[in-house]
Amino acid sequence: MVWGVRPQSPAARGTGAGQQEGASVLVDTFGRTATDLRVSLTDRCNLRCSYCMPPEGLDWLPKPELLTDDEVVRLVTLGVRDLGVTEVRYTGGEPLLRRGLADIVRRTAELSPRPQISLTTNGIGLDRLAAPLAAAGLDRVNVSLDTLDRATFRRLAHRDRLGDVLKGLAAAQAAGLAPVKVNAVLMRGVNDHEAVPLLRFCLDHGYRLRFIEQMPLDAQHGWTRSGMVTADEILDRLSAAFALAPDAAHDRGSAPAESFTVDGGPATVGVIGSVTRPFCGACDRVRLTADGQVRNCLFATEESNLRDALRGGADDAELADRWRKAVLRKRAGHGIDDPSFLQPARPMSAIGG
Repeated sequence: MVWGVRPQSPAARGTGAGQQEGASVLVDTFGRTATDLRVSLTDRCNLRCSYCMPPEGLDWLPKPELLTDDEVVRLVTLGVRDLGVTEVRYTGGEPLLRRGLADIVRRTAELSPRPQISLTTNGIGLDRLAAPLAAAGLDRVNVSLDTLDRATFRRLAHRDRLGDVLKGLAAAQAAGLAPVKVNAVLMRGVNDHEAVPLLRFCLDHGYRLRFIEQMPLDAQHGWTRSGMVTADEILDRLSAAFALAPDAAHDRGSAPAESFTVDGGPATVGVIGSVTRPFCGACDRVRLTADGQVRNCLFATEESNLRDALRGGADDAELADRWRKAVLRKRAGHGIDDPSFLQPARPMSAIGG
């Protein structure tokens, strides 16, 4: 299925926010321009969330295969300076495990034009790092929180770290990393009864909650559509306790979340229906894995290797050309409903969110 995407002429294609007419940008054959760069800094994680990896963990990438701090900054610089990237999000695995994170953020914030800089994290260690990261130039964070129950957290993540996540959220808010966004995945028979408590918690603390449909990105390949709590189900459960209405004040644009006002606003809740309500037609994202591969989609089965070209002496012009050619091949949609769909070989922890 092609999710409502139609090829456009070059003249009709966007040039990316803040870019001059005719600037070199990352555009595909369907007219979508990639301005949002997701950069994975590590495939390692200190949790073992069941929708991502098995309890025993995975074989991590060998350190020599990972991009160095300087290599990360060089490619991010190329994207921002020459290819129209306006937002950089650092992800993992768990990016707080990257020792050079604060310096990478600082060097990213020094770029011109300065991109928006965000971080997706499980929150463990954020109580110590929120203030230094804010001082380095980080603008905001997304923190994963799937449950408020300690026993359920242990069951989901195979670690007893709920208190650390809650402390990380509070520290991020105190450091001014606003809006602090909370990402929650509901799993049938595990935490799907917590939709309303999670929203109440976020409303009480001033966090912005987004529910995300569970996606087929687990290393165990155990995902099933019947086991997934859908966007419609989430909205039905929330509507039993809150008055929800489409958030007319904000144009969704390329944002993955559908936004709804809660009890008349101004508070909102988001629902990301990656599977049942795909938003591929407006996608503006491109991903760079921790080992330097360009991926056009979480569900892509192809990658383009920038690391080896970079280490082989390629100059910025050649790297930019390789990157543009990689994005040009972006498919129309993720194709989960296609009978030929194959789950990517890499799990979420090795791709970056």
